[in-house]
Amino acid sequence: MGGFQGCSTVIMEKQLHLNLLASRPPMAGPGGFQSGSKIKMGPGRKKDFTPLLWSQYFETMEDVEVENENGKDIFRIYCSGSLGPVLLLLHGGGHSALSWAVFTSVISNMITCRVVAMDLRGHGDTKVKNPEDLSADTMAKDVGKVVEVLYGENPPPILIIGHSMGGAIAVHTATANYVPSLLGLCVIDVVEGTAMDALNSMQNFLRSRPKTFKSLENAIEWSVKSGQIRNIESARVSMGGQVKKCEESCSSPSLSNSAGEGIIEEEEDEDVEEESSKKKMREDDQEVKKESVFTWRVELSKTEKYWDGWFRGLSALFLSCPVPKLLLLAGVDRLDKDLTIGQMQGKFQMQVLPQCGHAVHEDAPEKVADALATFMVRHKFTEFKAGYMC
Repeated sequence: MGGFQGCSTVIMEKQLHLNLLASRPPMAGPGGFQSGSKIKMGPGRKKDFTPLLWSQYFETMEDVEVENENGKDIFRIYCSGSLGPVLLLLHGGGHSALSWAVFTSVISNMITCRVVAMDLRGHGDTKVKNPEDLSADTMAKDVGKVVEVLYGENPPPILIIGHSMGGAIAVHTATANYVPSLLGLCVIDVVEGTAMDALNSMQNFLRSRPKTFKSLENAIEWSVKSGQIRNIESARVSMGGQVKKCEESCSSPSLSNSAGEGIIEEEEDEDVEEESSKKKMREDDQEVKKESVFTWRVELSKTEKYWDGWFRGLSALFLSCPVPKLLLLAGVDRLDKDLTIGQMQGKFQMQVLPQCGHAVHEDAPEKVADALATFMVRHKFTEFKAGYMC
């Protein structure tokens, strides 16, 4: 769930840089911009915002059927590799397994491992009977059930890696022992203190986002130019998991908050730019009304009742996990009191990856893969592949 706007934005920027969900917001205040504004990018070649296929990054895609009291739930997973420990990847709120695509490609070339990235309930292409139930325990149980269906009673060693909301679910899964063969735990850019501080402003951010996009390319362009995803390659493969084609009601003229209003233009001559921009906005408005448009797959504002349950008590739960732990952060100012003490006592390994947004694994997949690979090799969970220079 990305960025924030409103009063005291300069003060809040550090506090809220770690949102509870998965995308980093457009910033407001000095050096940032308000949603719906137009920012000039430097001159240069026109960027390519066409979508990329999952198959360029994962080897297989599979739908896993899980039995429950109401029937069958179907979870979409993407996999790579056939040897070594399993990296079970859990995405942030509003995102999908595709947010791990570029990371998967990189880590698979570094170490011997298997990757399983799953769409959590209510997200991506997972289809469950009750998609509105996004409680921490329900989602943690889902993870355990998917592992059980995939591997039976003797699962291989599994390291759970979660980003933001997915990081919280990873911790809940680990502490409840839903994955008995748990090898280790990696949490990316989610800390209880800063996440809890962010809750009050989350709805403001969600209201500031475009409600619709005129195309998937338009959504990809917005995600990059708004700063939500800073890596254009990752945005091109992952945004398809965040948005979907609208039903007819989405294209109602009442939904005027379209991304066409705020897309950032490449630098042009001032007069030509202003006139072409106005013309483009008029054309965008017409297209949004007459063509099929895209909207968010997940209505994050409706998940508010679960936010507290995801994050409250998370630091203590994380520290209580008896397996080796790695915490990756986009900024050192994220640590709350419990984690600061735990880090000083050597209860987990921490690494700060500066110059990243909240979607660390998308913005800097090579750095995240390198940190994780080094952590796993140090603990003798796996080995570097022949020829890989660490």
